[in-house]
Amino acid sequence: MDLQDKTVLVTGSTRGIGLAIAKAFYSRGCNIVLNSRHAIPEEVLKQLPDNNRVFSAIGDVADEKEAQYIVEQTIEHFHQIDVLVNNAGINRDMLANRMSSEDFQAPIKTNLIGSFNVTQPALKTMYHQKRGSIINISSVVALIGNIGQLNYAASKAGLIGLTKTLAREAARRHVRCNAIAPGMISTDMVSALAEKNQEQLKKQIPLGDFGSPDEVAQAAVFLAENDYVTGQVITIDGGLSMA
Repeated sequence: MDLQDKTVLVTGSTRGIGLAIAKAFYSRGCNIVLNSRHAIPEEVLKQLPDNNRVFSAIGDVADEKEAQYIVEQTIEHFHQIDVLVNNAGINRDMLANRMSSEDFQAPIKTNLIGSFNVTQPALKTMYHQKRGSIINISSVVALIGNIGQLNYAASKAGLIGLTKTLAREAARRHVRCNAIAPGMISTDMVSALAEKNQEQLKKQIPLGDFGSPDEVAQAAVFLAENDYVTGQVITIDGGLSMA
């Protein structure tokens, strides 16, 4: 797919991986739809200064009606949607024996059901266009598990199942669906860890360091551009998940 003038919706795109992905597509000449549950901060908008190519769609993807409205706003403003990046996500980390039903369900409602909530209405437009690329941001913990992240891992593993099934369904309409499974990426959440803990984590990574949001963003651009890749899960994890 030639990305020039294409419309890209990135959910959860005000910081970290989501913002890096939005900026990467913006640099390729795309129209960008930023999404957050709250107003987009001014410092974020300054990083994508062309107002004609940037639009803010406020809403919570975990809410079905709000998710549908996000897609409707995107199409109303730019008249198309070519790439959807399901990045919005939350975590509620704790050990399984201490986890309430609400704690278990919260990441699933946002990370998995929220992705479905946005994807389904977007598909209608992509099917009509007979083109489109859906990129789901999963996680390496969906592949290898992680102590204290039972709920988060389950939500991200479900997203991989969604990706592979949708890839089969949508291929006949020339719509592709892939996933990215980031490992330890230098985001606010990782930076908040004590330095000692960060060093311990780095020792578990074959390449010996954390990744950057930009490295994840590069993979997203690749998946959007390459018209012969679908149903795949690309790990960006420094080798953490190697068997």
